[in-house]
Amino acid sequence: MPVLMNKDLLQFHLQGQNVSYIFHVMENGQLGQLYFGKKLRDRADFSHLSKRETRVASSYIEEDPSFSLDLIKQEYPGYGTSDYREPAFQIQQPDGSRISNFTYRSFELVKGKPELPSLPATYVEKEDEAETLLIHLEDAYTNLALTLMYTVYHNRDVIVRSSSFKNNGDLTHEIKRAHSASVDFPDADYEMLQLSGSWSRERHLHERRLTPGVQSIQSTRGTSSSQHNPFLALKRPETTEHSGEIYGFSLVYSGNFSAQVEVDHYHTSRVTMGINPFDFSWKLKGGEHFQTPEVVMAYSHNGINELSRTYHELYRSRLSRGVWRDAERPVLLNNWEATYFDFDEEKLLNIARKAKETGVELFVLDDGWFGKRNDDKTSLGDWFVDSAKLPNGLPTLVRQINDLGMMFGLWFEPEMISKESELYRRHPEWVIQVPGRSHSIGRHQLILDFTNSEVVDYIYERMAGLLTESNIEYVKWDMNRYMTEVGSLQLHSDQQAEVPHRYILGVYDLYERLIATFPHVLFESCASGGARFDPGMLYYAPQGWTSDDTDAIERLSIQYGTSMVYPLSSMGAHVSAVPNHQVKRITTLETRGNVAYFGAFGYELDVTKMSDNELNQMKHQIDWYKENRTLLQYGTFFRLLSPFQNGGNETSWMVVSKDQKKAIVGYYQVLAEPNPGFKRLLLHGLDKEQEYCVSGYKETFFGDELMSAGLQLSSGYDGSQTGGLEESGDYSSHVFVLTGVDQGRGDKS
Repeated sequence: MPVLMNKDLLQFHLQGQNVSYIFHVMENGQLGQLYFGKKLRDRADFSHLSKRETRVASSYIEEDPSFSLDLIKQEYPGYGTSDYREPAFQIQQPDGSRISNFTYRSFELVKGKPELPSLPATYVEKEDEAETLLIHLEDAYTNLALTLMYTVYHNRDVIVRSSSFKNNGDLTHEIKRAHSASVDFPDADYEMLQLSGSWSRERHLHERRLTPGVQSIQSTRGTSSSQHNPFLALKRPETTEHSGEIYGFSLVYSGNFSAQVEVDHYHTSRVTMGINPFDFSWKLKGGEHFQTPEVVMAYSHNGINELSRTYHELYRSRLSRGVWRDAERPVLLNNWEATYFDFDEEKLLNIARKAKETGVELFVLDDGWFGKRNDDKTSLGDWFVDSAKLPNGLPTLVRQINDLGMMFGLWFEPEMISKESELYRRHPEWVIQVPGRSHSIGRHQLILDFTNSEVVDYIYERMAGLLTESNIEYVKWDMNRYMTEVGSLQLHSDQQAEVPHRYILGVYDLYERLIATFPHVLFESCASGGARFDPGMLYYAPQGWTSDDTDAIERLSIQYGTSMVYPLSSMGAHVSAVPNHQVKRITTLETRGNVAYFGAFGYELDVTKMSDNELNQMKHQIDWYKENRTLLQYGTFFRLLSPFQNGGNETSWMVVSKDQKKAIVGYYQVLAEPNPGFKRLLLHGLDKEQEYCVSGYKETFFGDELMSAGLQLSSGYDGSQTGGLEESGDYSSHVFVLTGVDQGRGDKS
C-alpha cells in the first residue's frame, strides 16, 4: 500500500517506489512534517522524528514552552501564530483579521487520482497506479475548510500535492496567498538548481548554495515566463548527475508563480511553491471553493539525471494526453524563417513540393495568412484568410498540400489582438486594460481578456470554424506578449487582482474545448518561443516550441537545461538557415541536424534556396531521423557533459532503448582546440553485459567498458596532415549509434 497510516497517532506515511513522505497531526490539531526522502520501512510510531526544545526567544503555546511553530517542521503553515517564516497561505477575513487556524477533522483515502477542476494535472489510467490521500481541515471561527491532496504513485518517486479552500459560511473572505505545497527540511546544506534566462536563451541551468534568507524565482508577467521556469531543485553539494540526493519541485501551471526556499535562523529550509501572491487575491464567497494548481515533488538518491528521468516518464505518459501522446511526431517544415510575411500561394507550394522531395511530412504555415497581416502591426484577432495572399482560400491550399502526401499545420495567436484590426474596432472592451490608463504596447499588440467567457467563445468559434473547413492536423499556438495594465472591464473592482489567474483558466478552457472537438490535431504551444514552456501547457499541447533561438550552439544550453524536467518528445527542435537569424552564427548542416535530432525534429528554412548537395544531406537527415525517432523521442535520456560546466566547450547526451539494445549519443564541441589531449566519453544507461557495435569504430565494446573506461574520441588537429582533420574545427559534432552485436551495426557516422 502506498499510503500507510497510524490512525491512533494520526501519522501518515506515503511510500513511492524509492521515496517516503511522512507527516502527522500535532497536538494543536495542525499538521507537522516528519520526513521526506529515501524510502523508509514503516513502523508503528515516527514521533521521534519531531524534535522539540525550549528556546528563549520563541513564541509558544501557553501549556508547553517547547511547542513553538517557529521551531517545528510544518506541513502547510499559516500566518501569525508563532511562526515568523513565510506561510503557505493567508486569508483576510471580513473583520480585517489575517489569522487562521486550520485544524484536522478527517482523512479520506481514494484509489487513483481525482481530477482538478478547470486545471491541468497528472492523471492515472488505472486506479491501482496510485492512491490519493485527502486531509480535511477546518477553521471553526471562520467556517472555512481546507483540503490538502496528496497522490503517491506505486512505481514512481513522486508525491503530487495541491490544496483547496471552501467557504462553508455566508461571509466573503479574501485569499491573499494560496500556495500549492510547502515542505520544511531539517537543514539547509543544499544547492538550489533553477532554470532561468530570457527570450532566445531560455531555461539555462543555474546553481547556488542556500544561504540564510529567502532565495526565490517567480513570474509576474502573466505567463510562466522565459525568465524563470516553474521548477526548482535542492541537491546536496556532493550530488552529481549520476549519484547523490536531490529533491525536485515542479508546478503544473502556466501563469504567475512563485517558488522559493527560506533558510531560517536555525539553518532549516522551507520550500514553498504555487501561484504568485504578489498582486493576487481571490474573493471566496459563501459556498464557493478555490483550487490551487498541483506541485509534482520528485526525489532521487541516484543523482540529478534520475530525477529528470522521473519527470520525463511521468510528464510524457501521465500529463500529456491524447492520440499524440505516444505517437511518433512528424518531421515538419515551418515557413516562418523562409518567408516571414512575404508569401503567396505559389511560393508556399514551391517550398512544400521541394520539402516533400526530402521526406518532410508536415508543412506548417506560420504568421501572416490572415487579415491584412503584412507585418506585426496589424490584424491579430481577425482570423479570416487574406485573399490577397491566398486568393483560392485556405481549404484549397490545404488540399494541395495534402495531395502532395503531406499534413498541413497552421499558426494562431488566439490570445492577442492588434489595435489595427476589425475586432478591436468592434470590441475595444475585450482587451485587458485599466480604465483611465494608457496601454503599454508589446510587439504592437494587446491581450484579449480571457477572463470574459464571451471572448473565449468568440475565439473558439473562429478557430473551430477554420479547423472544420480544412484538414488542419497541427496547430502552432503562439503568445507573444506579457501582461501590463492588468485589469478587466467585466470584473468587479474588488476582483481585479484575480485577473491573471482567471485569464489562464480561460486559456485552459479554450484548449480543452478545442482538444475535445478536434482530438486528432497535434497542438504545439509557443510563447515568443519558450515563455510558457511549462507542465501546464503539456497537458494540452504535448510539445512546445523550445525557443525562438534556432542556432545549434545556443540550443545546446537551452535543450540541456530544458531536459532537467521535460522529455525530448516535448521539445520542438528545428534546423534553420545560416547565418542564423538570431545570432548570425554559421554552423554546418550536419551540426544543426545533430542538435535538432534530440527533440521533435523539423526545419525552418527555405528549401528552394538550398543546393543539391544540401538537399541530399537534408534527405539523409530525415531518413535517418525517421528510422530512429521512436528511440529519440521516447527513449531513456542521459546527460553526459554539461555546457554549464568546465567552460562549456563540450556538451554530450544520449538516449537508450528500454531493452538497452540500442543507444544514440550526441557529442558537440564549440571551439576547436589545437593539439588537444586524449578525450574519452563516459556513457550511461547501457547493459554492462551487452556487446555493442559503435558507428565509426571497427571494434566492438561491452557496456561496462563504455560506462567505466569510456568511448575513446578522435583527436582534433594535432600538427600532422593526417591527425583527426575531420574532427577538427569550430562547432563540430558527432552522433554515434550503438547497437547490440545481435542487432546489426549502426550506420550513422
